Amino acid sequence: MIKVLNGIDCTEKWLPLVKGQRTGLITNMSGVTKALVPNYVILNELCKLQKLFSPEHGLFGAAQAGCKIESEERELITNTPVISLYGEKKAPDDEMLEGIDMLLFDLQDVGARFYTYLYTMTRSMKSAARAKIPFVVFDRMNPISLNKIEGEILDEANSSFIGEYAVPTRYGMTIGEFAKYINAKENLGVDLHIIPCEGLTRELYHRDTDLPWVAPSPNMPTTDTALVYVGTCIFESTKQASEGRGTTQPFEFIGAPNYDGRALADEMNRQKLDGVIFRPVGFTPTFSKFKGELCSGVQLHVMDRDAFSPFAAGVKLVETVRNMYGTEFDEKSSKRIFGTGRLFDGVDSDVIIKDCLKTSEKFRKATSPYYIYK
Repeated sequence: MIKVLNGIDCTEKWLPLVKGQRTGLITNMSGVTKALVPNYVILNELCKLQKLFSPEHGLFGAAQAGCKIESEERELITNTPVISLYGEKKAPDDEMLEGIDMLLFDLQDVGARFYTYLYTMTRSMKSAARAKIPFVVFDRMNPISLNKIEGEILDEANSSFIGEYAVPTRYGMTIGEFAKYINAKENLGVDLHIIPCEGLTRELYHRDTDLPWVAPSPNMPTTDTALVYVGTCIFESTKQASEGRGTTQPFEFIGAPNYDGRALADEMNRQKLDGVIFRPVGFTPTFSKFKGELCSGVQLHVMDRDAFSPFAAGVKLVETVRNMYGTEFDEKSSKRIFGTGRLFDGVDSDVIIKDCLKTSEKFRKATSPYYIYK
């Protein structure tokens, strides 16, 4: 196991910056030290912690995806007031930032463009720039590594809170590197400070390290989930297939009551995608789509993470289920997740995958000046 420290664990790097400052902290239950102590407990002892701000799912991750949270009152250990950034407002306004000298950010990301914590961060960076206060990111490792970039670049005509910038599906940066890139590219003008990880290199996956995994949202229980999520999240945009929400393995299971899991697995395995085997499964979601109904489908088993392309697997799976079952995808939400309408406009999957190899390499060259880790 490789020893890695996240930014919050590197006290000597951030204490001189925040000591004596009145701070606001954007975080949730994933913002813990290596010893699993909540970051706000540590910060409350070492600086003047004034407010906590929580993203989608709330401070303790109790809310399911998309549930608006208007108020969370106070955190019980420190008695710090908690303000939701997933209700009417998605970033702190000027009133929320009154009495704050510095805005801090510490959330575990998952490495996929459509995870909302990225945009909680970038919108809050804009708020800090407007208020003329520094913005500090306690960096955390990208659980699915930094050396792979893949997927469709978002057409900003499809911009939303699940994707605001022209970024590929799997963007290959830590959340701190992403902040550096967006601050420069979008000219946000925020006084940005990144507290880097220690021991992190670009080829590392979370499983290679001695870091504990705290699920950053209710349907991201493992780092295996985070890897397949890059490809299977697109199934959120159809009512005619379950992406496994309401089971113990969300995004690893794809199916529906009218699917034949064995036939679907056979067809997917016939395509011989690198690093993955599709196994027929039956599952009954306890909530979300097809609650209480028996679904038949497939589970993605990643056999070789380095050879596996979750994006290619997702594209091929969408194409296959549409050919076999005529599954319809919502145009608006599918474009927001996938990035464009190409997957649903008759463009061949092999053409999309090949094109994305080229655009991903261009994105790597554009973002590499903002890399922190070798």
